[in-house]
Amino acid sequence: MMKTVENIIIKPIITERSMDGVANKRYTFRVDGKATKPEIARAVETMFDVKVAKVNTLNVKKKATRYGVHTGFKSAWKKAIVTLTSDSKTIPFFDSMN
Repeated sequence: MMKTVENIIIKPIITERSMDGVANKRYTFRVDGKATKPEIARAVETMFDVKVAKVNTLNVKKKATRYGVHTGFKSAWKKAIVTLTSDSKTIPFFDSMN
């Protein structure tokens, strides 16, 4: 099955640390666990009409959690930090957050 742009980028990550990177054109997204760096770059370029300089990814491990007496795990997921080129435009969604 071919991955579509909407299936690769799941959602943006909005935290204080990720918003500090917006000034340097670094944007953070939750992505599909099996997506590769070239696929992520192509998806961001297609979805937001920007130019990607580089993509850094990391796998966030599952964490143990408790709900009362019940124990379990929060799911593992993949994070992508996308850096845009200096001549590229910004992503308007993140600009409205600042």
